[in-house]
Amino acid sequence: MKSKKVLVIGFVWPEPTSSAAGWRMLQLIDFFIENQYEVHFACAAHKSDFAFVFDATQVAEHEILLNDASFDTFISELQPDAVVYDRFMIEEQFGWRVRENCKQAIQILDTEDLHFVRKAREQAFKKQEEVNYHTDEMIREVASILRCDLSLIISEMEMEMLQKQFHIPAEILMYLPFMQETISATDLEQLPNFESRTHFMFIGNFMHEPNWQTVLRLKRDIWPVLRKKLPKAEMHIFGAYPNPKALQLHKPAENFFVNGRAKDVNIEMQKHKVLLAPIPFGAGIKGKFIDAMRNRLPSVTTQLGSESMQENKLWNGFISDSDADFIEKAVLLYTEESAWETATQNGLSILNATSNKNQYSELFKNRLTDLEIHLDTYRKANLFGEILRYQTNQATKYMGLWIQEKHRKS
Repeated sequence: MKSKKVLVIGFVWPEPTSSAAGWRMLQLIDFFIENQYEVHFACAAHKSDFAFVFDATQVAEHEILLNDASFDTFISELQPDAVVYDRFMIEEQFGWRVRENCKQAIQILDTEDLHFVRKAREQAFKKQEEVNYHTDEMIREVASILRCDLSLIISEMEMEMLQKQFHIPAEILMYLPFMQETISATDLEQLPNFESRTHFMFIGNFMHEPNWQTVLRLKRDIWPVLRKKLPKAEMHIFGAYPNPKALQLHKPAENFFVNGRAKDVNIEMQKHKVLLAPIPFGAGIKGKFIDAMRNRLPSVTTQLGSESMQENKLWNGFISDSDADFIEKAVLLYTEESAWETATQNGLSILNATSNKNQYSELFKNRLTDLEIHLDTYRKANLFGEILRYQTNQATKYMGLWIQEKHRKS
């Protein structure tokens, strides 16, 4: 029997040690491998030293060019059964070429998190005003969702927003959080306990603006007060791509350490006692909290930080938007073993309820099977998607062709 092919077009080459987006992509690729797909990964970005090294027997790598007709030849010869776009910007660049050269390929958009939600919240934070989601980014991202056969949404809040506020048909959306193996209470108990851990930590890629603003808030507002209450404690910041501004915050005399990239997230999380993440804006599910729950590390965060990650209103620690209360809860987790233990048990419940690999893998598999059988029916039902795919509305196509022609002449 001929195996099915999937082409994943990456925004960047996956870096699972740099960001949650990297290991989200690897989870999707693992899903296709486990379901006997012939997997191809293509990317137009430069491959960094931290890019994941694929097993060549499982994933074929392809370097591709933006705005170049060579992609048409590549996709025509490959003829994948499914194409996964890593964020809407990739669908804008390559979607029209895929549709022209292999019309029956199922087109899947992995949103990671909704870009327009994160950007709108960032603008509201910086301008100190109400969030306005009706932006140019929203129009572009929603249009991309409508053009695709299925969009993967990582957050329940974003699922609700797309359907209720922007009237996106449920048939072209799928809630697919991080897919993690479940762990047991016994597994958790094998990890370092309260007494064997010390200090606070935060982790996040410095190229991601919400992480940078979180570090600033820790340094300026949280740590000066918290340090007075716990003078022997240290605050350790980990994150890929620290810039000079971030490195200037490294102050050993103040017990505030900017350590850069963590060589092994699990090792660092199992050494520390509490994760502090006063996240001011952002979107989607935060990979740092999934990692923390798996490593028996409780956390204090904001309502926005915990968005779409609570289970029965439980949290792996405490949620607070007030600096004073945030600091109080950090001290409680750091000093009271019973509070720390309760938090880690909550984390176990949340983890197994909201990111169960077996459950969500089966749902995704069934959804793809249904699409394969009824693809034409789904496309006809998605009227606005058909309108957006119609040639008179293909602005991204003609912009791409114009840039391609400029490159050819130069």
